[in-house]
Amino acid sequence: MLIPLQIPPGVYKNGTDFESSNRWLDSNLVRWHDGSLRPVGGWDTRKADAAASVPRGMHSWVDNSNGSALAIGTHNKLLYVNASSTVTDITPSSGFTAGDVNASVNVAYGGGFWNIGMYGITRPSSGTYQEATTWALDNFGQNLIACSSKDGKLWEWTLNVNNNAAAIANAPTGNLSMVVTEERFIFALGAGGNPRKVQWCDREANTVWSAAATNEAGDFELVTSGQIMCGLRMRGSTLILTDTDAHQARYSGAPFVYGFERVGTACGVASRKAAVAIDQGAFWLGVNAFFVFDGSVASELKCDVHDLVFNNISNSQISKAFAVHNSQHSEIWWFYTSENSTENDRYVTYDYKEQHWAVGELDRTAGVDSGIFDFPIWADAGGDLYNHEYGLDHDSHTPYAETGSISLGNGDQIMRVTKLIPDELTQGDVKVTFKTRFHPNDTETVHGSFTMANPTAVRFSGRQLRYRVEGNKLTNWRSGIMRIEATPGGGR
Repeated sequence: MLIPLQIPPGVYKNGTDFESSNRWLDSNLVRWHDGSLRPVGGWDTRKADAAASVPRGMHSWVDNSNGSALAIGTHNKLLYVNASSTVTDITPSSGFTAGDVNASVNVAYGGGFWNIGMYGITRPSSGTYQEATTWALDNFGQNLIACSSKDGKLWEWTLNVNNNAAAIANAPTGNLSMVVTEERFIFALGAGGNPRKVQWCDREANTVWSAAATNEAGDFELVTSGQIMCGLRMRGSTLILTDTDAHQARYSGAPFVYGFERVGTACGVASRKAAVAIDQGAFWLGVNAFFVFDGSVASELKCDVHDLVFNNISNSQISKAFAVHNSQHSEIWWFYTSENSTENDRYVTYDYKEQHWAVGELDRTAGVDSGIFDFPIWADAGGDLYNHEYGLDHDSHTPYAETGSISLGNGDQIMRVTKLIPDELTQGDVKVTFKTRFHPNDTETVHGSFTMANPTAVRFSGRQLRYRVEGNKLTNWRSGIMRIEATPGGGR
């Protein structure tokens, strides 16, 4: 008989091995589209050593002359990269406080501030958690606005490469983050050292911060038990995420200017860079779950790889986690530090159009989507910039996907497999390796690998089977529904 190996798209890695039967169990650098397995795009070095330290924030925008601009923040630098990849150091020349490359615990007496630190992060009772320094970056017109989570000041750079970023006059200090709203207000988040306060400048006047009858400056203290983590500009509103809940700000005009509504509880974001906006919605990584905001309410996002991610993520370095939109493929990518690492080395992706997940290993610390530039630009811990979704070269990484257990026939008798009938676009750029067992707890026997070109004679037996598909990293291969020819071989 011919048995089609028809596996639903996306990785499933929750619960027991039996629960992952007939599903993809693991992957690296692959995606599914219209039911077929394929490699993600490769990457090419855009600028080596663009940053001398680890990038922890990136933002791209268009200036008034229609030029493409890119900003990068590290723990101690603020950098500008033009369309030709020329790097200019625009770090404030005075009044700037450098931050921390890594997260740590301050165990000194009196270290840190009361109620500061991310909810759910394990820490000694004698110390306070100090997160790795990240940057909130945005543009106000063509000018860059920046706020380091360590420094807490609002800085502005006017695109003059002969000048460094300078403090915005009259702006609050001690901020946790910031965002520029659709209506061209700057929101200082955690303003003035108050972890729940949102303060905004007058409309299109970023040096006017004191509310008066003649302007629209103002402030509001969120009703929350947590601290503000970040803000996201969306179409028609601004989403503010704390480490415990979510709030939506809508412009209403004078006298109140903005109205605030809590749109989600028990849905805090895990780090300041772990959320990304999509038109009217948003996605983010929480401490123990993923969440989605649909424009009205925040809710937990069903995740097929929940156990794999949250059983392996480093809580001590979770402040390094970041999200980036890959709009070309309708994907959200989250990069995070695994349990036995000190830097981002793993990723998880969600295809919000086809609603499935993938996982893998890749060291990236910050990134921006395509649009301003032709390709997504992501950075690694060494400060190198890469054009992603560029060609099909994945350096030393091999794209692959591996299934969970598949019962051959009814699983009550041994099946002898004699032929592989592939379904592969490029005819020969994909190889498959089979792993068989006679009983659930048996040691697996490996067979192959076999090239997926023409129908291929194979020879192995078993009751349960798994297989691994590996592609040539330099070709745009596709793998569909392969079939195997098998015959019953008895019950022993």
